[in-house]
Amino acid sequence: MRIVDLRERSVPISRFQDSSLPSGGLTTSAVALITDVVRDGRPVVGYGFASMGRFAQSGLIRERFAPRLLAAVDDDLVSADGRNIDPLRAWTVMMAGEKRGGHGERCVAVGTLDMALWDAAAKIAGLPLHRFLAGRFGHRSTPVVRLYAGGGYPYPADDPERLADELRRMLDRGYTHAKIKIGAGPLAHDLQRLDAALAVMPAERLAVDAMNLYEARAALAAAAALAPRGLWWFEDVCAPLDLETHAAVVATYPGPIAAGEALFSSDEALLVRPRPGEQITERAPGADGVLGFSGDLRP
Repeated sequence: MRIVDLRERSVPISRFQDSSLPSGGLTTSAVALITDVVRDGRPVVGYGFASMGRFAQSGLIRERFAPRLLAAVDDDLVSADGRNIDPLRAWTVMMAGEKRGGHGERCVAVGTLDMALWDAAAKIAGLPLHRFLAGRFGHRSTPVVRLYAGGGYPYPADDPERLADELRRMLDRGYTHAKIKIGAGPLAHDLQRLDAALAVMPAERLAVDAMNLYEARAALAAAAALAPRGLWWFEDVCAPLDLETHAAVVATYPGPIAAGEALFSSDEALLVRPRPGEQITERAPGADGVLGFSGDLRP
């Protein structure tokens, strides 16, 4: 049982007219991991994409991680019973020779391939991915997953009105919760667009994401302004490792705070690891173990 080919392609994606992005806009990596296992007369192919990060990771995938997977011997990739690819063993193969630490967006490249590995393994097992993952880690699977719609990026014109229309479309499609972006413009404008959003969706179903843009003073001002609105959560307030500002915001803002998305190693994640009794709402594996968490940072 082998991986016979790995194909990566940089794919453009849209985020309206964001002046913070260089010419060419956003991209993401899409990969196809082709195995020698045949189902229904066709090779099993696992697919993945760079869901975390801002740009495609073509160089890292093509030059470092894909060649290691393709060169690996069977015993380093196959499960103990010899019946499937083992994504955890494959992770060890990909990380061979890598130094400990964050190393930028290395975890995005590894995570893209990791997604394809789990997809291929579930297909080889003949199971939906949620059932395969649950069985691998000793959990009971459920086909019901709670979702929210993400979006709400600033529009180049008529921003509050178009944001409200976007949320209405989300509701029309069946979403009950959503998350929108703040922090790219003046706080007064963000409050205008937030009020427009709250006219469409209840506060307890609406989260905001500042995309790590606030410095200390702006973060505290935003926290104070958002506090009475009772939002679902306030995400990525400031620089990921600005723990002092995070602590000051937590002291000001009474609602849930989400953080950790832009951490790139287990060592960084340990710095913001919650203490016993604190709430964790989401965990995400990365190239160095735990990428981070989104949850309530308050003691």
